[in-house]
Amino acid sequence: MTYSEEKFKEEVLSKIPLRNELPLPDDWLHIEMLERFRILQFAPIKPGMNVLEIGCGAHALTTVPLAYLVGETGRVVAVDISRWHFFEEITSSAGLRHRIIPLRVDARELPFPFKSFDLAVLVHGVRSLKSEETMIKVFAEMLRVAERIFIAETLPIAKNQAQEAHLEMYNLREEIFEALFGEKDDLHYLPLESLKELIEEAGGRIIESGVFEPKLPHYLAYIPRKYVERIKNEKRRANLLERWDRAYEKWKRGAEHPPVGWVLVEKE
Repeated sequence: MTYSEEKFKEEVLSKIPLRNELPLPDDWLHIEMLERFRILQFAPIKPGMNVLEIGCGAHALTTVPLAYLVGETGRVVAVDISRWHFFEEITSSAGLRHRIIPLRVDARELPFPFKSFDLAVLVHGVRSLKSEETMIKVFAEMLRVAERIFIAETLPIAKNQAQEAHLEMYNLREEIFEALFGEKDDLHYLPLESLKELIEEAGGRIIESGVFEPKLPHYLAYIPRKYVERIKNEKRRANLLERWDRAYEKWKRGAEHPPVGWVLVEKE
């Protein structure tokens, strides 16, 4: 079966309502899902597969294209520990909810006693794992329960001003979350070689890897200014507000997906 981008747009994205969430454009959800669809072309996904997705997130950005790609006889087990707010609404409107099994669980402690999946996938979720120690633990769990794993993450590379605009805004997020909540989140992107080293430390053997240019706008670096305004430390708040204002001026003129690194792995 051929999964063309046009079919995906027609059969899935067209069913998902536009979202009014300024300053993001109405079609931001569609564009982010399209980027995931493009990166998943490098993963060995076939109809009928049983796929585990780590870190599905509130908007099911990877879950929806995954559920489309596994076909009517396939299933996606979507794992996240907390972020489920829009998940049911989006997967249902896409017409794919029946192919998805949501599971609220810590990805470091997957409740599967043996290799239950043809493939485990983590797309744009490495940055949310908060530490290298957690990354290694999650990668090892994925390798334990799946025949192969596919990991993709944005790289800290900018080839034009629009990609620089994304990185400048995105790189504020780690500091903002740490100042607000006392712990890091949305870590700075890892170089591809560093990601490979962590995968190998988790017991993985890299089969293939590559770098992909999505050639799409990218809106998810954006974080509302009001979050920065809530930082209690006055000096830190003033510094981050100044940097946020500079970054936002560039971001609103147009931000683009930097290159994305991907890795296909099996247990060593």
